[in-house]
Amino acid sequence: MTKEREFSYIAENEGRVDLISSRVLSIPRSVFSYPSMSIMVDGKAVRKSERIKEGSKVEIKYTEEVMEGLEKEDIPLSVLYEDDDILVIDKAQGMSVHPGAGNWSGTVANALLGLYGEDFETGDDSMRPGIVHRLDKDTSGVMVIAKTKEAHLSLTTQFSNHSNEKYYLALSKGFFAQSEGYIDKRIVRDRNNRKKFTVTDRKSEGKDALTKYRVLGQGKHCALLRLRIYTGRTHQIRVHLSSIGHSVLGDPIYSRPDKEYGDATLMLHAERLVIDHPITGERMVFRSNMPQRFLPIMEKEGIVWSSKE
Repeated sequence: MTKEREFSYIAENEGRVDLISSRVLSIPRSVFSYPSMSIMVDGKAVRKSERIKEGSKVEIKYTEEVMEGLEKEDIPLSVLYEDDDILVIDKAQGMSVHPGAGNWSGTVANALLGLYGEDFETGDDSMRPGIVHRLDKDTSGVMVIAKTKEAHLSLTTQFSNHSNEKYYLALSKGFFAQSEGYIDKRIVRDRNNRKKFTVTDRKSEGKDALTKYRVLGQGKHCALLRLRIYTGRTHQIRVHLSSIGHSVLGDPIYSRPDKEYGDATLMLHAERLVIDHPITGERMVFRSNMPQRFLPIMEKEGIVWSSKE
């Protein structure tokens, strides 16, 4: 199935039209090689290498293949808990929660359809069956999935009103002078890169976001943190830690490559989730163990940690 895509914007910077458009519109640079690609700048057709000026009106049109529906796949999931109403999994790093552009398979949603069959649909979005919250692709850890419409409604309400509790572990760059603290900064989409977010002091922009951190151990290059997020903004922990000069180790978006640990992947893990059971109302706690990818770095840094902390 093909779909027509149309975008337009006013350039805020000078540079190549394909580079600026990719950044502003959050579309892959590869689409500018599509045969159907049409680029207009101030009403004139141009090549992708054309340099544009600040204030130019850019119009992009192209046709691309899109997925008609979610395909079921036989993908194993690490199950922490399951009953008739909910499923709790330990999501692996590198696994997307649901399909998206350039990533149509191998997701949690595909696995759920393979596990429960094609009739499994508990929300309004058939591409996200049972999904009530998400973790970034490279964030591992605890996720809860709704197996019924009643559970879906209850859980989405809990995530919306922040009555649940979400705790993470992270290896964060630098030395912390304080053993704990709060980061209370509004988060807004980055104007120059639509795939990124940033903090703002303007109350008229973005959304409120609150993160609490506690240092569990420190080494020469990084620290082990436990974080609780009281809101659920996209990239919240990554943006907040970056804003105070302590970006998450291995973060390809909000951190520069680390000289000491250049091969590190994103060191962020959803350690614990606390919810009210959607049917019984029981307060339930689900935990995921420290991921193996943390351990070599912690050993090298001399960081000793106990799960009881």
